[in-house]
Amino acid sequence: MRIIVAPDSFKGSLTAAEVCAAICSGVASGLGSAPKNFPEIEIISVPMADGGEGTARSLIDGLGGEMVSFEVSGPLGRPVVAEYGLTHGGTAVIEMAQASGLPLLAEGERDPLAASTFGTGELVLDALDRGAREYIIGIGGSATNDGGTGMATALGYKFLGEDGAELPQGGGALTRLARIDASGADSRLAECRFTVACDVDNPLLGERGASAVFGPQKGATPEMVTVLDRGLARLADCVRTDLGKDVADIPGAGAAGGLGAGSIAFLGAELKRGVDIVIDVTGLAEKLKGASLLITGEGCTDIQTLSGKTVHGVAMLAKSLGVPVVVISGSLAAGCEELLGCGVVKLYALMEDGVGLDEAMRDGAALLEKRAERAILEFISGERNHQ
Repeated sequence: MRIIVAPDSFKGSLTAAEVCAAICSGVASGLGSAPKNFPEIEIISVPMADGGEGTARSLIDGLGGEMVSFEVSGPLGRPVVAEYGLTHGGTAVIEMAQASGLPLLAEGERDPLAASTFGTGELVLDALDRGAREYIIGIGGSATNDGGTGMATALGYKFLGEDGAELPQGGGALTRLARIDASGADSRLAECRFTVACDVDNPLLGERGASAVFGPQKGATPEMVTVLDRGLARLADCVRTDLGKDVADIPGAGAAGGLGAGSIAFLGAELKRGVDIVIDVTGLAEKLKGASLLITGEGCTDIQTLSGKTVHGVAMLAKSLGVPVVVISGSLAAGCEELLGCGVVKLYALMEDGVGLDEAMRDGAALLEKRAERAILEFISGERNHQ
């Protein structure tokens, strides 16, 4: 019997690796108390993520490597210490929110006209200097609406006005963009492959575009949205004219204030669902072949889980391979039952039997062990009943 343990982190409580360890311990305990007429047991731990917060840590824990800390420019230019992962295989795993994210600003500071992705470009540059040529970039949680021009500036691109002078940082200045000068772009970019974790399909412009849909949560007023959308339209025109790429209507181009489009234009990136990237990098599909069970989980399982989150992604993969799935999450909320149509045979929660949020957060590892022990014993019992 081979059991694959592939959960996401429990945000604010346990990393994905810690969740794996607790579940594996509970499974081992349950199997130890089960009747001994099962073939040899193999439990494989695969920390997972979906491209959002914690992806770098999960991949480093799963693949080996190091977390690198580096001082960069925050979204409004203040120095911030950002962290990214560098695997033993030389893949850099960058979460743009570490350098250019909304949580780095107080609510009253939010200003998408001025906020820049320059710090994200500095992370790419640092990884280039360390020899990385494969990149995974998660672009959720941005404070920016600059179409990735700040990132590109850090990598040697120049964005020029009609007078030939470089434009200031931020999405507001893009209405004055006349030309993109790529002559100074870092030549090492051509040696790299960039994969960007993008779980939305919004185009760059218009009523479903970056500015209209995501701008308000970053502090944009209706008037600002109009300016920002005009700026991104000007950027798309110049990308088409100067770089020969048409990015405006690509699904996901509007993600992270247009960083989806900028990643394609300036890095030659491919946009993919975050969980699919992590599945590929970890080799989860190969590990699942011939497995008897997949155990996954996350902090809260609800209807949002079906929108490209880890649990849904790995469950659908397991279903395609005929492997049953058990979900153990911190809590279960409305919509979680939809997973029962996605190969999931049973859902468990830490917050059951009178366990409250504080206790679940504090004693998450111990509770996970207990739920995993119960889950494996019930799974074995169910398997016997079907024999």
